Amino acid sequence: MSAILTIARRELSTFYDSMIAYMLLGGFLALCGFFTWLYGGFFGRDVFFSGQASIAPFFGAAVVLLWIFIAALSMKLFSEETKTGTLELLLTKPVTDWQVVMGKFMACVSLILVALICSLPYYITVAWLGPVDHGAVLCGYLGLLLVGSTYAAIGILCSSLTDNQIVAFLLTIIVGIVFLFIFSMLSAYTSGAISKVFDYLSILTHYSSIARGVIDSKDIIYFLSIIGFCLLSTEAVLSRRKISD
Repeated sequence: MSAILTIARRELSTFYDSMIAYMLLGGFLALCGFFTWLYGGFFGRDVFFSGQASIAPFFGAAVVLLWIFIAALSMKLFSEETKTGTLELLLTKPVTDWQVVMGKFMACVSLILVALICSLPYYITVAWLGPVDHGAVLCGYLGLLLVGSTYAAIGILCSSLTDNQIVAFLLTIIVGIVFLFIFSMLSAYTSGAISKVFDYLSILTHYSSIARGVIDSKDIIYFLSIIGFCLLSTEAVLSRRKISD
């Protein structure tokens, strides 16, 4: 566990030293604030113009904006180290491939937690303006944490597949499009068992359920399964690379 925490601290210090975390965090919060207060668009009715105290636009915007935020955050985790050769140096240290993967994953999830904590003023302000379902808000934040962790695992896997950060970013974006939109569209345009399969594969289906305040074991299992699959696949990529070298 100490090795995992050491790697996580190393990654966090890299993010904060290069200003990347500050820029991405600021952009995420600014866009969330814009869609929550000024222009809800298809995310829901914004607070300022609708005159209603609702945090729903924030949760609608955050689930999409987190995908872009994490794609930019995770693209360098393995690809940059592969390109510069520091990954091979790291893997020669007395750490396992799994510890490296988990350390980088924990660093990414830590930044997601910071982003969600920094968004709490939106919730507090809306709650001050009018009645808010605090239980639903708590579930919404839990849903965002699960979605963000899933995005992080997908981003880490995509980053391990290439030594080009832009390619890693685009791969993560493409996979996100599939899970966020394509599966939902396929579910709407098909029927029967196939429609149910596509509906189950959609991130929005499970996130929407949790955001409504319904915590179902099948939704938790869905997110944990994707996270576990992506992290184990990343470990397999590292092990295969080590063998080939």
